Amino acid sequence: MDISKRNAVRIVSFTVAVVGVLAVRNIQLMSSEKRALRSVNYTYSRAMGDLCDAVENVSDTLEKELYAGSGKMHQSLAVKLYREASSAKAALSQLPIEELQLENTYKFLSQVGNYSMAVSERLMNGEEITDEEYENISSLYDFSKELSEDMWELESSVNSGEIALTQTGSQQSDPPTVTEGFSDFEGSFESYPSLIYDGPFSDNIMERTPRMTSEAENVSQTKALERCSLGLNMNSTVFTDISEVEGKMPCWRFSNEDKTVACEVTKQGGYISYFLKSRISESTELTNEQGVKAAEDFLDDLGILSMKTTYYENIDNVLTVNFAYNDLDVCCYTDLIKVSVAMDDGEILGFDAKGFLVNHYDRDIPEADISQSRAKESVSPRLEIVSGRLALIPTDGLEEKLCYEFRCRAENGRNVLVYINAQTAEEEQILILVESKSGTLTV
Repeated sequence: MDISKRNAVRIVSFTVAVVGVLAVRNIQLMSSEKRALRSVNYTYSRAMGDLCDAVENVSDTLEKELYAGSGKMHQSLAVKLYREASSAKAALSQLPIEELQLENTYKFLSQVGNYSMAVSERLMNGEEITDEEYENISSLYDFSKELSEDMWELESSVNSGEIALTQTGSQQSDPPTVTEGFSDFEGSFESYPSLIYDGPFSDNIMERTPRMTSEAENVSQTKALERCSLGLNMNSTVFTDISEVEGKMPCWRFSNEDKTVACEVTKQGGYISYFLKSRISESTELTNEQGVKAAEDFLDDLGILSMKTTYYENIDNVLTVNFAYNDLDVCCYTDLIKVSVAMDDGEILGFDAKGFLVNHYDRDIPEADISQSRAKESVSPRLEIVSGRLALIPTDGLEEKLCYEFRCRAENGRNVLVYINAQTAEEEQILILVESKSGTLTV
């Protein structure tokens, strides 16, 4: 059959068009596949981070179990352990490791909370915790700490590309997958203790209506700017961007043109609630003690008195100092202020008094019903008490409890804070001090 030149051109054109359409469709499919792969990898990466956080929390809580001295505290920690272990298992279930038999891993995450709950119930019934049970909790803690470190190392390998969360199809170039990392974990459970048992401080202190501003007089924008200028020791003409902040603590917000300095002043009372200077501190030329002194002097200049340093941390050459109000030798952990100091020249780079403005008022702190000696009896015998004082701590119910704060030392050298209710002698809270060259924090 003869094909005319025109028809031949049409056939060629049609063929080219079909090939072009198929090529475009193929590119679209490949692009869609890449988007889907990115979405899957994001989900896996988030689950990996959640898993690391949960296992680390399990380890921190197990360590507190070693220092708990009452059935009530063991019960509280056991509930927390159960919740954190459940979070870890939920995150683990979202990772691409279905083909692995992770019976030991799941067993560990299930038993840490269950075993702790069983021990706490015995204590609540008036029984004593045995040396064997302490040894079991200690073994669980040691293992959880090692597991947590391994988890973070695995996450680091995933983030650096050394280990892949999924196979992309090019087997020769793919790095080992996360499955192989979990295989290593499962094999390390040989030293996991065999357990025999029956049966399987507060972030919400900012939720209340601010005490210091709720009934204070309103201040004008001009007056608020004046206080901002005095507090930051900067000319008021620098603050060219002015806005309003709503919420439970309405404020005037002042910023400079390039947004490197921002300050908020409450509309009621005219208190500086917050400011931040966004500059890089190039080096650490001051000692931590000098940095703390600079922060204390700044509070004095603002007229904020009776504040005592609690803890501090130096990160990237900026020392952040935490202060609590001292009310006739009672440390009020509800009334908090943070001050950030540039360690290259001592400049104040940050200030946050929101916790103080929300919670501070003229208190009538009751007398302690029990003596410090009686309160010491509620501290675990496995802790050596170094010092003690009265402290006011916040509760989850937006209340305050008067406690004896005991600074203790564990057998492994850890410094631990134990809070015993000054009215009931009940153990209310345990905090572990994390101390390093950069400063001191609590977990």
